[in-house]
Parts: sequence; C-alpha cells; structure tokens
Amino acid sequence: MVRLLGPQDRLLTRLEREFPGVDVHVRGNRVALDGEPSQVSAAERLVRELVTMVRDGVDLGPSDVSTSARILERGETTPAEVLSQSIISSRGKSIRPKTLGQKAYVDAMDHHTVTFGIGPAGTGKTYLAMAKAVQALQRKEVDRIILSRPAIEAGERLGFLPGTLTDKIDPYLRPLYDALNEMMDPEIVPKLLATGTVEVAPLAYMRGRTLNNSFVVLDEAQNTTPEQMKMFLTRLGFGTRMVITGDITQIDLPLGASGLQLVSHILDGVDDIHFARLTSDDVVRHSLVGRIVDAYTLYDAEQQARQHARDLGGDPDGHNRAARRGRAAADSTARGHEHKGRRRS
Repeated sequence: MVRLLGPQDRLLTRLEREFPGVDVHVRGNRVALDGEPSQVSAAERLVRELVTMVRDGVDLGPSDVSTSARILERGETTPAEVLSQSIISSRGKSIRPKTLGQKAYVDAMDHHTVTFGIGPAGTGKTYLAMAKAVQALQRKEVDRIILSRPAIEAGERLGFLPGTLTDKIDPYLRPLYDALNEMMDPEIVPKLLATGTVEVAPLAYMRGRTLNNSFVVLDEAQNTTPEQMKMFLTRLGFGTRMVITGDITQIDLPLGASGLQLVSHILDGVDDIHFARLTSDDVVRHSLVGRIVDAYTLYDAEQQARQHARDLGGDPDGHNRAARRGRAAADSTARGHEHKGRRRS
C-alpha cells in the first residue's frame, strides 16, 4: 500500500486529479471509490492496474499514473504491458518505456535494422536508444557501441576551443558520455572507451568506414545536412543496427537544410526502416515541457499558414493582394481618364 500511494501520497493525489469526480478514501489496505458510476469504474480499473504493476516490482511515479489512465482510455493495451517492460537495470534503477509512443519506439528498434526516432525534447529518443545499445552489448548481440552526433552549436558560435582534438570535440559529445555513465558502471566506461568497445565520435569522422556487428546511434540528426545523412546511412555493415534520433523543430544549421527532414520523405516505406514519431504525449520530463512543446507547435503552424498565404499572394486574413493591386490600377486609370476629360473641356 505504501508503494501504491507513493511518498506523501503523491500517487493518490495524481489519481484524484485524473478523476476529479471521484472521492478516494484509503483506510489500511482498503481503497474506497465514490462518485459517478462510469468515473468510478474507470478509476477502479486504474487502481487495479497500479496494484498489478506494484506487485510486479515496478517503481511508479506520478507521471506513470497519468500515463496509465491514458492507456486505459485508449483501450489498445494495458499499462502493465507498457510500463513493466524493463530494458536494463543500472544501480537499482530500471530503464523502461513510459508511454505508448516510447514502447512502439523500443519495439521498432527490436524489429528493424534502421530506426528513426523523431520527436520533441524530453521524449526519451536518445536515452532509450542508448539503453537498447547497452542491452545489445550486454547480451553479446553486437561487438561494440558507436555513438555519434554532428558538432553544431545551438544558435551561437563558441569560437576557438583550446586543447587537443579530443578536448575540442568533448563539449559536443558530453551528453552521450553522461548517458553512458548513468547506464553503466562509471569505472567500466573508461575501459570500454579505451578498448574501442564503446566509441563516441563526431559525425565528420564517419566518412569511409564500414560498421559491422555494431549498435550505432546518431544523436541530434536534425543538424545533419542531406549529404551527411546519406553518408552516415551508407556506413551500415553486416550485423549492425542503427538508430537515428532528432527533433526537426530545433534545427541549428545555418541554412536550415536538414538531412533528417529530407530522409523522412526519401526512405519512408522502405522495408526494414522504421520512422517512430513521438509527440508531446510522450514527454517524460516536467509536465510543463509537454505544454511548451504544444505551444511552439501551434505557433509554428500559424507561422506556416501566414507564409503560405503570402506565397499565394494573400495576407493572413485571406485577402488577395493581387486583386487589390488590380483594383488600385483600375482606379488609377479611371482617375487619369477623368483628369484628361477635364483638361479638354
């Protein structure tokens, strides 16, 4: 019961927030629900699912309660099937998908040679890909892990960086190192890096290589050029799986020509390549992040609509500028004829 309710009854509070029309009373090991019958029935199903997951050893958080409620509302599967799927465990922490979109993404990595994870920040694209890479290495399904990302600054120029070549590229690759240290024993990571079992490299160093028996992850792929994306994908060797992740709403390239945007049109529908598209519903950071993503998505859609209207010769209100210019020209011609008539008279 303590694990079901959570610290300071946080899970119980989230349950009441999901069903505001239901009164929840807990006494001892008994949970009583009172309210409108349909709401009570839905809340009961959720409580039973939470109990099942707690008995299976799942460490629940408030976000898991909301996710479970959405999964039950859709009726496609059960929360236990989604949230109980552990990928790896590290230092007592289990890494697992936490939403339907994330589970579909993880399943795609199991069944396809090349998987694209496209979605906004906080949806676990890179984190889950790296967890699957560590899992594959631990199971000896691959001989090595290769992690890569383009060395592009986010909206500002850092200028000259001192030190060796490794020192210069480390700031760009630091997020990958951080994730590695979180998923593996920090004492083992340097040894794996030294032996080449785990390699972290900038995308620019991939030219001319053939990657066999590897699990390859390309992060921040929205900042690749179309030429870089083609180069990376053609490094694919035998026994290798590739995962490419990125957020096409956060492109830092100077001209905005993203290889990730283009490849989704070129390779969509190709056998053994899967595009997993995550949304704000799959954000597992602070709940505010999901609302921020939705607000920016709405703003971008409005901007595109205005640009489309301008391209068609209209303004955002749908008025046709060409028609207005035609009327203005006609009025000017009429005034000219009227002026000439007065001069003759």
